[in-house]
Amino acid sequence: MFIRILGSAAGGGFPQWNCNCSNCRGFREGSLNASARTQSSIAISEDGVHWILFNASPDIRAQLASFDELQPARAIRDTGIDAILLIDSQVDHTTGLLSLREGLPIEVWCTEQVHQDLSSGFPLFTMLEHWNGGIKWRQVEANDQSTFSIPCAPSIQLTAIALHSNAPPYSPRRDKPHPGDNIGVFLEDTRTGQKVFYAPGLGQPDQHVLHWMRQADVLLVDGTVWHDDEMIRQEVGLKTGQAMGHLAQSGKGGMIEVLDGMPARRKILIHINNTNPILDEDSPERAELTRYGIEVSWDGMHIDLSEVP
Repeated sequence: MFIRILGSAAGGGFPQWNCNCSNCRGFREGSLNASARTQSSIAISEDGVHWILFNASPDIRAQLASFDELQPARAIRDTGIDAILLIDSQVDHTTGLLSLREGLPIEVWCTEQVHQDLSSGFPLFTMLEHWNGGIKWRQVEANDQSTFSIPCAPSIQLTAIALHSNAPPYSPRRDKPHPGDNIGVFLEDTRTGQKVFYAPGLGQPDQHVLHWMRQADVLLVDGTVWHDDEMIRQEVGLKTGQAMGHLAQSGKGGMIEVLDGMPARRKILIHINNTNPILDEDSPERAELTRYGIEVSWDGMHIDLSEVP
């Protein structure tokens, strides 16, 4: 199984276009040892030819241009993307669908709740019906008692796991989320037995979620904020990480503590907010992650599970 990190940042990317926090300012001035990042998305393949796109970010055009395997090569118009799986209905995970309109129809896999949000409060699916019939919706059940596979990667079994997170502002379930608003995905390569757990929006990892995390060889999980009140501290917002559906890295019960107890051979953070001090590669927070064996994903990061020690 191959994993390509197309985008490693949270909503707005890094540096965020309208933000003058210490990270964004430092990057623009050249005083911060950090890399620019686009908004969170990954691609997964069993053969390196046919790819499943996990989330379609607003930065998708640049992300596709940065990865040859997803560019047209077999016909006058085509793509290496065979299907798309959406883990939620957030703006930063879905608006890239608009940029893919010339390539419709395409299979989009998501839960009933995500389908509802993208057909009403934020009606992307409805809008896209005007291009070649729109998307081909394939329903995902947030039920970890059943697995499914996507035709372009039949050897990869997927399990959708309902997460305790939050629905987007345009959802009728905002601040009263239901199972299926946000999912983590457990992937197993049935040829090798290698397993991955992917959850860029992980607000409260209860025992049920921890059970799945313990089985993974590679964890690719929420790295949004270092402090729960980080955006408040930096005077760029009024919401905590928890209110947005994200678990902070630091503090009791934080992501560092959670990951420290996991047997996974690689532990990688994704969906990193522009305010997070771990973006600074020289920061003490980045050094602390290194001490715990936790990696920070970057755009273009490539993971070949056959090479995971």
